[in-house]
Amino acid sequence: MNVSMIGINFAYVISAALFIFGLKMLSSPATARRGNLVSALGMLLAIVVTLLAQGLDYKWIILGMAVGTAIGLVAAYRVEMTAMPEMVALFNGFGGIASLLLAWGEYHQYPQMSTFIAIVAFLSAFIGGVTFTGSMVAYGKLAGRINTKAILFKGQHLINAGILLLAIGAAVLFSMHPASGGGYALFLLIIVLALSFGVTSTIPIGGADMPVVISLLNSYSGLAACAAGFVISNNILIVAGALVGASGIILTNIMCKAMNRSLANVLFSGFGAVTQAGEGGGEQGEIRPATAEDVYYILEAADSVVFVPGYGLAVAQAQHVVRELGDLLEANGTEVSYAIHPVAGRMPGHMNVLLAEANVPYDQLVEMDDINPRMDSVDVCVVIGANDVVNPAALEDESSPIYGMPIIETFRAKTVIVLKRSMNPGFAGIQNALFFRPNTRMFFGDAKASIQALIAEFKGSD
Repeated sequence: MNVSMIGINFAYVISAALFIFGLKMLSSPATARRGNLVSALGMLLAIVVTLLAQGLDYKWIILGMAVGTAIGLVAAYRVEMTAMPEMVALFNGFGGIASLLLAWGEYHQYPQMSTFIAIVAFLSAFIGGVTFTGSMVAYGKLAGRINTKAILFKGQHLINAGILLLAIGAAVLFSMHPASGGGYALFLLIIVLALSFGVTSTIPIGGADMPVVISLLNSYSGLAACAAGFVISNNILIVAGALVGASGIILTNIMCKAMNRSLANVLFSGFGAVTQAGEGGGEQGEIRPATAEDVYYILEAADSVVFVPGYGLAVAQAQHVVRELGDLLEANGTEVSYAIHPVAGRMPGHMNVLLAEANVPYDQLVEMDDINPRMDSVDVCVVIGANDVVNPAALEDESSPIYGMPIIETFRAKTVIVLKRSMNPGFAGIQNALFFRPNTRMFFGDAKASIQALIAEFKGSD
């Protein structure tokens, strides 16, 4: 091994270490931003070393980086926090299509592949294609461009199984003779099947289950990149792809447990079909509406308040006024915390990102498993736009489609204030039994405007 190769591999080891440390730092809100920078530094080092080692035509590389950087900056600057899940879905898709194109380009240039390289080229192209179209469907559902409900069609399982079997058969023939006359046609067929399977396997998934879908597609993009690394014999791409793939699978498993789903439900589609509104629970009593003045007096007298954010908080962009209300409560001597359900919102960590943007102290963010044992001693729970993740039917109604799903047990608090626009059901399409509990008060209206009214009550009392 010459000196240059030793230097390249040493740089790759440093990059891999930065990826691992950065990934570890992402596990905590307090270090997540630094972890992102550390991982980005590792990727920058890997890119620079690879370019120097390969001696590529830099003018096209620089042009591509400049165009990509400009698009990324504009997109990141303009995207609303409510649209962050859609952006994550797009990024997953772009990662998938990049792996597909890399494998395609490598095969087009060097058709005389070994059997092993042909197999990983198939994996890179197929998983990348599935990731791309699956992510585009997820983006469409999240952005409201496609019906967010599960779109089921006759014989979908047979069609999906047929696509998979056909893809495997084409992969076997392609791997045996990649450079034959029909090898290129088989590779193109694999790409078409991958793109088709991404659509048919994602379209039956309802909007309520998008957090699981996004984390699974993220894992797919990593696995595709890992396979692409084998295709071009690039060690750091193999390591980076494996890290993304493994972490994505772990996160998917966490999401599945948080929704009482199995990973098999996700992998074999038909997962998360949304029930019709009204199924799994009807009205269970009278609701008790409250005014801003009523809620103010309840909060003003409370020793402990727990905010439970949901997607409605993101839609109303109410994270900053929630932080302001929390500060006022703390100034009044109230203990304030924020209970985070793993699948609240539309992507993993959605609520953490929103609250971090509003500079909510990290030590006030409490996970579901930590807040539930304390719930009996909580004076007031303020539910902001959350629905299914606080529905007692998940614990009490065996006929409910969400039965068995772990929830934040807000119903055990002494008083529950629910901020909601209307009585419409959440993603699962069922009514929330919490709204009819005797200790629950409904504060109807836009979440941001409602909280601003509470802030005005506190400031007016000074």
